[in-house]
Amino acid sequence: MAAKKPVARKWVQLSAGRAGQLDPVVVNGAGFTLYRFDKDTADPSKSNCSGECATTWPPYLVARGGKVFLDGIDKSAIGFIERDGAFQVTLGGWPVYLFNKDTKSGDTNGQGVGGTWFGVKPDGEKAGDGQAGADSGSDAGADAGSDPGPKASPASSATFFQGPNFADPSQGVAGPGCRNVRFSGSLQAGGALKIWDGANCTGNVRIVNGNVQDLSGIGFGTVKSVRFLG
Repeated sequence: MAAKKPVARKWVQLSAGRAGQLDPVVVNGAGFTLYRFDKDTADPSKSNCSGECATTWPPYLVARGGKVFLDGIDKSAIGFIERDGAFQVTLGGWPVYLFNKDTKSGDTNGQGVGGTWFGVKPDGEKAGDGQAGADSGSDAGADAGSDPGPKASPASSATFFQGPNFADPSQGVAGPGCRNVRFSGSLQAGGALKIWDGANCTGNVRIVNGNVQDLSGIGFGTVKSVRFLG
């Protein structure tokens, strides 16, 4: 599934993670790398990518009244600029984008393109010290369903997808305590959390650590509640 044309979503997620040789780099809820453009400006925040450029590099948009969930990113680094009736997310003042030639989570095909496009770090700086990267081809996340163990980091938010392999539509959730949700398909998280097949954290429970590409593969047809382990 390639990165798509600009879509303003009600829920978006930004996570500090690793993609290819870029560590750290910010990825979206489906694990796609987010980029910044040297011809933009951060102070003031302004995009200079439109038209055909914005088709190749879809701006990362959140709908009016939508929410942004953060994992490993300081809230103070996040900003917005109005665009196409929605808001483009900025990091450290830099507008952020996807790349339409990234075809799966973890791809970094946009790194170094034209000497002006680079993955973006959680603080808005260039990932990889401004060098061209390579796709590692590895699957992000730990094995689902395993005990997180003492070294696992707890997730503070997650993005859930109604289809396997992180297919849209998606929904984000964050916050302490038991949270009721309803989804089947797949999930992405930057650490460990618990999922239940009943509401209010009842029924069958499973600890997952990281991304789960297909929940049916671990015996969960529908997830109805979650709890973060932090």
